[in-house]
Amino acid sequence: MPADRFDTSQDFLALADQYDALKFGEFTLKSGRVSPYFFNMGEIASGAGMKRLAANYAAALAASNIDYDSLFGPAYKGIPLVTSLACALADHGFDVPFTYNRKEAKDHGEGGSLVGAPLGKRVVIVDDVITAGTAVREAIGPIRAAGAEVAGVLIALDRQERGADNRSPLVALAEDEGIATVAVANLDDVIGYARDRYSAETVAAIRAYRERYGVA
Repeated sequence: MPADRFDTSQDFLALADQYDALKFGEFTLKSGRVSPYFFNMGEIASGAGMKRLAANYAAALAASNIDYDSLFGPAYKGIPLVTSLACALADHGFDVPFTYNRKEAKDHGEGGSLVGAPLGKRVVIVDDVITAGTAVREAIGPIRAAGAEVAGVLIALDRQERGADNRSPLVALAEDEGIATVAVANLDDVIGYARDRYSAETVAAIRAYRERYGVA
């Protein structure tokens, strides 16, 4: 497991770069903004890649000092993430139960929308990138309805962008729901990574994008 936050974030970004999950160029986002970089977790799709990714998640979670006893992965991308993270934690002696949800409740067999271990008392939600925060906010209700508390949200990349209310989704979660949020890497880390490996023009474009859309 990487030793500190800088090592963790840079190892994660190198992994994303290796799998072409982190791209630099010109990309139109769902929001309509034209971004000089793009991140797609789905490109990391091999056993070795997921193992290294899970180690980065585990390091970020350990460094956060969040008190938790259970993990939750929102469908769909959160499912392999929470599974691999639980395996990474087990490699370090922490056998943490995990749960995930179905998009549609099952009306036969065991039924319901939650799958896996019963939720613990303090749950960490594990996802990739929060754009609008919809998937995470949809998970909060069922978790609280089951009598559990959302102890934190753990994601791969915080783009540190303003949303519709001029707050980033992570800041909004912290302020509106009182939930701790942790990212393996953020936009500052992306700039640092690009500065050491890509052109000055690439770095200047990212800085200009942050100046226009970034949170204070």
